[in-house]
Amino acid sequence: MKTPIFFFLLLLIGCQNKPTNSEAVTELPVPQEIAMITNDDTADERSLRTDTIYLSEDKNSSITHVLANLVDLKADQDSIMTSKFRLDFYQNKNKLISSKVVIKNYEKGSEWGGSIGLTNTSHKNSPFIQLGFGYPACGYVHENYLYYFKNNSLQLVHQWNTMSDSGWGNWLEIVNPSNDSDPKSFYCKTVAFVPADEDDNMDMGVLTHSDSIGFELKGNQWSKKLLSAKDKAYFQKKMTFDQFNSAE
Repeated sequence: MKTPIFFFLLLLIGCQNKPTNSEAVTELPVPQEIAMITNDDTADERSLRTDTIYLSEDKNSSITHVLANLVDLKADQDSIMTSKFRLDFYQNKNKLISSKVVIKNYEKGSEWGGSIGLTNTSHKNSPFIQLGFGYPACGYVHENYLYYFKNNSLQLVHQWNTMSDSGWGNWLEIVNPSNDSDPKSFYCKTVAFVPADEDDNMDMGVLTHSDSIGFELKGNQWSKKLLSAKDKAYFQKKMTFDQFNSAE
């Protein structure tokens, strides 16, 4: 049964339909370099709220937990809340480095969660860290972040959102072909399963794959590039709700 990623439950399953050369766009964009994060940009603002994201009980883990500090919360004229968080990465009692994120459409009662590893089969010593934030209920959009921490340097490798609503929704599938805990490359795709509105059968849905992205480590810096046309499905299939959820 396939299950959409639900913030801290980040179930990342294998990609069964990697785009072929004929499916990929003919012109790929210039790889996007992903800037490193330094402590020079992380002044300790006063926290309005602090959540602890537990990642590992192993005291030798490079990162054991993260403190998510809500440092700003403002509403616009439409009462849409925008929040700013400072994420402090710790090894036991030692703060190592920080990152800042801005989240729009903040919902009171939203929660942070996280895990170590690129996929759910990754080794516990993986340098990848996944963090997620969202309201713990169906129908809410969750923000997700993939970090890479190695040699005392932190990079935000990728950011995406997911949504789950009673078995429908959209999520991200990350694929690590090498199965290495610290690979030099990997790729991902956006997967969505939504109701087929034009069909009289309310149980019929449409499965789509889009936005395949390749990631490559060059030296100590990750870069990424689109492998398919942005925001356009390269795979589409109709199936019933039961067929989708019974598929491996």
